[in-house]
Amino acid sequence: MLYGTAEGGCAMPPVEHRRPVAIGEVIKNAVAFNPKNWGSSTVNADSLPRTVIELLQLLREREITYVMAGGLAMLQYVQGRNTPNIDMIMALASLERVPEIEVFEQNADFARARFGDLQIDILLEHNRLFDRVRRQHAVVRQFAEQDIPSATVEGLVLLKLFALPSLYRQGDFARVGLYENDVATLMQAYQPPTPPLLDELARHMSETDLTAVRDIVADIQRRITRFEQDLEGTT
Repeated sequence: MLYGTAEGGCAMPPVEHRRPVAIGEVIKNAVAFNPKNWGSSTVNADSLPRTVIELLQLLREREITYVMAGGLAMLQYVQGRNTPNIDMIMALASLERVPEIEVFEQNADFARARFGDLQIDILLEHNRLFDRVRRQHAVVRQFAEQDIPSATVEGLVLLKLFALPSLYRQGDFARVGLYENDVATLMQAYQPPTPPLLDELARHMSETDLTAVRDIVADIQRRITRFEQDLEGTT
């Protein structure tokens, strides 16, 4: 069977028709069903859908350019991904034009911020890879709230592979597992060509980190091969 071509150039398998992703509901459910938040009065999960709409309206009114990334962008391609926050690629100058977004942590590449009870993780365009994803690996996708530029399959794979060596150094095993699973899921379902992605990462990573990423990709490819062989053996 021949599949169509997804935005970004990879083969897209057929997916069942489903309603557009509702950002506010996804975040509300992630917060409400997190045991860490049970009994807490610091976050009102029920207010999050309205807060999301207010944020998107504000960004539209200020004509802020951004690209959705992270778990919400993943939900355009796979089901069941959960996320309690919004991830966006944005320029620092654009962020400064929205003082309503309260930044409480920032370095050269990332900013962590709040808008009401909503957490926003911002990938700053100062990082050349993030800017590359914004310019070359993004497409407008339909969400329940509005159409939003979002990272493509290739863009998401680039961002997650770029982050993995740092997560390993931090000993953040939970996020390592999550990111590797995201990459494996996208690679198995959409089969993006990995050599061009690794070539792109080579422009933005140290040789040591690139070697680690190559090993991660090779391991994921072996796992996919075993999975597909096992699947064929059951049919």
